[in-house]
This record gives sequence, C-alpha cells and structure tokens, in this order.
Amino acid sequence: MQQLIRGRILGFHADPTDTDDNHLYLEDGAILIEGGRILAVDDYAKLARPGLPEIDHRPHLILPGFIDTHIHFPQVQVIASWGAQLLDWLNTYTFPEEARFAQQGHAPAMADAFLNLLTAHGTTTAVAFCSVHPQSADALFTAAHARNMAMVAGKVMMDRNAPPEVLDTPQQGYDDSKALIARWHGKGRQRYAITPRFAITSTPEQMEMAGQLVREHPDCHIQTHLSENRDEIDFTLSLYPQARDYLDIYESYGLLGDRILLGHSIHLEPREIARMAETGSHPVFCPTSNLFLGSGLFDKAGLRAAGITSGIATDVGGGTSYSMLQTLNEGYKILQLRGQKLTALSAFHWITRGNAKVLGMEDQIGTLAPGSMADLVVLDSRATPAMALRSDRAETLAEELFILQIMGDDRSIAQTYVAGVAMKTV
Repeated sequence: MQQLIRGRILGFHADPTDTDDNHLYLEDGAILIEGGRILAVDDYAKLARPGLPEIDHRPHLILPGFIDTHIHFPQVQVIASWGAQLLDWLNTYTFPEEARFAQQGHAPAMADAFLNLLTAHGTTTAVAFCSVHPQSADALFTAAHARNMAMVAGKVMMDRNAPPEVLDTPQQGYDDSKALIARWHGKGRQRYAITPRFAITSTPEQMEMAGQLVREHPDCHIQTHLSENRDEIDFTLSLYPQARDYLDIYESYGLLGDRILLGHSIHLEPREIARMAETGSHPVFCPTSNLFLGSGLFDKAGLRAAGITSGIATDVGGGTSYSMLQTLNEGYKILQLRGQKLTALSAFHWITRGNAKVLGMEDQIGTLAPGSMADLVVLDSRATPAMALRSDRAETLAEELFILQIMGDDRSIAQTYVAGVAMKTV
C-alpha cells in the first residue's frame, strides 16, 4: 500500500563541502512510499491524490534517517561511567559488562532496549560491536531483522589482555564469525562486520584468522579501533614490535580497504595517513567519546586534504549520547579547537549520505533517492522552550539546522521511520 509523508523535505545528493548544488529542499513537500521504499519525492501538490493515505508532519523537517558508524551494543549499561581513560575504562567497566552477555536472556533484552534508543534518537542504521559471545550478535540481528532495520554488526574477536569471560581463541573467533556470517550476512537488511576488537586484544594468530575471514568474505565490512589514545598506541606497538606503526598491523594481515572502519584514528603518523588514502580505508570520528575519555582531537580537514573520507559516530558507551545531533554538537567544538569548521549543511550531510557513502550503502540508505529504503527522521527545531526562543530569530534553513546541531537531542525527534514504519509511539 502506498502512503504519503508530508512536511518540509531535505535530502542531500552531494557533499556541501564540494559544491553549492548539494541538496533538495521542499517547503511543502512529500515522500511517496510503497513496500518500505521511496517511490518519489516532490512538492506535495504534485504527489497528493484522493484516497492516498498521508501523514502530515508540517512544520517539521523530514530527512533521511541518521547513520551511526561506530557504537558498542554491549555497553548500553556502562555509558556515563566515571573517570577513566581508555585502557582503564575498558578494564574497569567495559569488559565486566560485556561478560554479562553470556547470561541467558540478557542479550535479547539489551538488543530491544538498544534499538529502541537508536530510533528514539533518529538513528535508523548503526555499525555495532557486539560482545565476544556469538549470542550477542544473534540477539542484535534478530531484533533488527524483526524491525526490518539495517544493521551492520559483528561479534568481537579477542583472545588476550582481557578477563577470561570475554576471550575466545583464534579458531573459536574464526568459527563463530564464520557461522554468524552464514546466518546473517545478507539476510534481509542485515550485514556482517568482521570485528577484531583491536590489536591489543588479538594475538597475531587471531589477526591472521581475521584476515582469512576477510579474504573469504570480501563483501563483509571490517571494524576495529586505531590510534585512540597515546598509551594504547605504545602498548600496541610493544605487542607488535615488527610493525612500522599501528596501522601497519592491520595492513600486514590484509584488512585495509574501502570496507574497513577504523574507530577514532586520532594520533596518526604521516605514513598511516598516506596508506589510509591509498587503500580507501575509513577513519571514524567519535567526538563525545574522545572528549569523555580525554583521547585527543580528530583532524577532519587534514584527513580530507589527504583524500580520506571519514565517518562520524557516537561510540556509546565511551561516547556520552545516542544522539547524532549531540555528536555533531561536540564534533563542531573539537573542530573549532583544530581551527576547522563544520557548517550545518555539511554536518547533516555527514550523518546521512556521508556515512552511507563510507559504508558503500548510499544506494540503499542516507538519501531520498527513489528506490532507497524509506528510513526517515522527522525533526522539530522548536522542541524545547530554549530552542523555540532561539528559532524565532532564525531566518534561513542553515540557521535552523545549526540550532538542531547544537541544541538538539532526542526531544527534537518527532518521529522516526524504518522502511516506512513509524517507530515512535508517543
């Protein structure tokens, strides 16, 4: 059955940093949906017809749903844990929490809560780390598949430098990942990410197994961490003394390429930047996490100048908010400290089409192009009294978007649609 979603429509077809011809904006527009996909986008008057069901979201903005390219599903109950930098934070909070995912019934309950939080904050696709336990990935994929929600996820492979409760072995990590790929990769909207957590928690033998998975499944994504924290880098290089640098570890096992997402990528050497550009590898900026853990300041403009395309993400639970709007807020501030700018149009492009391009999925998500899935977010720029007061002085679309970028959070999400189905009941 067809339906019409009416409102102020905004979608991107190019990067605002590259060209002025970058977006479509319709003051009274509509999106025609059938079977979970977008059929057409145009002025409301051109698409409306008698008997066609419609939902009117005026005066709100309707955009493609937000995409989060780095988040930790098992960390939903350790977000906002006090006072540690990366390695201490992992050992004190994260690893004990992830051990709980071995308990019967825990992962399915957390998966439902996790997806509810994502859609409540306007996020319709996420790239998620699961725990070492294959049932954690099964639970997340099962819940996402039931909602027809696009998820890219994988169980972490980790066989050292963590408590026994969250370790596998090289063979077990390979076997579990292989079985999960067979069950879930390409099932409906689910995609698998081969997930060696990071070099500190994987032996060379396990990294070799990860490389074997990548060779056997070249259409899977790969996710890991890179150069988040100075102590992390030093520890990593002590474990791999033959490596030229941190990135060289992943490179030596055949992991680099346009399918890999390298969380954080803050403290990079010139050789690493050059190799990331040459291989098409993607760093992922995690601003709220980088500030919370005191990790450092991401160099978006420097990487872009080198020809590298970056993602942006929440990194819950080191990150402090599920909101991609709040992620943009803190990202703006970090880039200010770098002497760089994040305009409102560029920001909203980044969390929609930009992140979709990083994933190689822009033909499915992140835009309003006909044929794309009808994953949408409806934004209220007057959601709080303070936002409404500020909005009284906004004169342009860019000013309105910037208010959402800096002041917005889940209260600004009037509705979220996944494949054309409304997710928010209130």
